[in-house]
Amino acid sequence: MARFWVCAAGAGFFLALLVLHSRFGGAPVLRKFSFQISWRTKEILYRLDVGWPKRPEYFTGTTFCVAIDSLSGLVYVAQRGDNIPKVLVFTEDGYFLRSWNYTVDTPHGIFAASTLHEQSVWITDVGSDFMVLWLHGERGTGPAKFNIPHSVTVDSTDRVWVADRGNKRIQVFDKDTGEWLGAWDNCFTEEGPSSVRFTPDGKYVIIGQLNLSRLLLVAAPPVGSIGNCSVISTIQLADQVLPHLLDVSGKTGAIYVAEIGAKQVQKYVPMNSYFLSFGS
Repeated sequence: MARFWVCAAGAGFFLALLVLHSRFGGAPVLRKFSFQISWRTKEILYRLDVGWPKRPEYFTGTTFCVAIDSLSGLVYVAQRGDNIPKVLVFTEDGYFLRSWNYTVDTPHGIFAASTLHEQSVWITDVGSDFMVLWLHGERGTGPAKFNIPHSVTVDSTDRVWVADRGNKRIQVFDKDTGEWLGAWDNCFTEEGPSSVRFTPDGKYVIIGQLNLSRLLLVAAPPVGSIGNCSVISTIQLADQVLPHLLDVSGKTGAIYVAEIGAKQVQKYVPMNSYFLSFGS
């Protein structure tokens, strides 16, 4: 019993010292504690928008791809299936507008772009004949060779980033010359990347991993460097959701993910603190 009271007195004395230290000169203790907590935990940059879309019953097939036309504020979703519309059009807020294009057979990828004078939507239809406009590389495992190249995007310095899914890496090329600039492979020991996009501020790369049902938020490299893949945060989806392709809004930074397992598109919006950085 005496030992208990000795321990209790010691603990009380220690707490009193902490209070006095924080009152008269102990602010550094609190700052150090906060720094350790933030350093040990991954930063959460996005949250699920549970209200998007307003009416999900419009998804009637397997949603393979999604594209954002930020200038027009439109979201295009392409889906596979029999006797269904192959392209659905929503607003970025989630309101269904229309469906169109029953002539597409088997959509795999989609890209939307608008200017002040016209709108355009490009669809990869793997069930129909198509014309090759740009070709680089061949099947293999070495630099500039591919195994199931699955997604392509271009950064602000005209470098082409290719999700080389079968080789579990992202390869980087010069857009004009096709020169191989480097690759990321240290982030993909379990599963290769199925989709790759940059956030509009250029700070992060959003990478989808199909069979892991996971999104990676990776620090973008500085200009003139490729560096290594450094994961800042992850978004773990439910099992068998299977995120196939994704796109990022150029206005809000929201991520739209086409999920072939769940047969839907989900939207993830930046947290407030991160959202404010888009305007800085």
